[in-house]
Amino acid sequence: MSTYGFPKAEHLVLKRDIEAIFAAGTSSTAAFPLRAVWHTTAWDGHSPRVKVMVSVSKRKFKHAVDRNRAKRQIREAYRLNKQILTDSGAIPQDKALHVAFIWTSDAQQTTRIIQHKMTCLLQRIKEKVEQRH
Repeated sequence: MSTYGFPKAEHLVLKRDIEAIFAAGTSSTAAFPLRAVWHTTAWDGHSPRVKVMVSVSKRKFKHAVDRNRAKRQIREAYRLNKQILTDSGAIPQDKALHVAFIWTSDAQQTTRIIQHKMTCLLQRIKEKVEQRH
């Protein structure tokens, strides 16, 4: 039974882990207005298998209220569709997946569009991780 929560343990917050995502050798894919960058790392057996961060640039949305809305839409879309990655067995047993979702549009989008694009991104990530491992 999968849960639809997004607890603090699944948030990617360590500077070391965030820098590793954006270093050379990581993979990325895009589904406008979102871009996903991910990195596989060794899994310690205790933390969640998938950790996520969300980024919306101040250059895209000048007002904090607009940035917060976009981040909330991304988090909600991930929360409702994360079982695509977690329940599928796409991630090898000894690996963990760190993912960054980045907003690329200059305009606000509807929640329906964000959820559809998130599903597309998660499917692509799943396929690429399965191919690599």
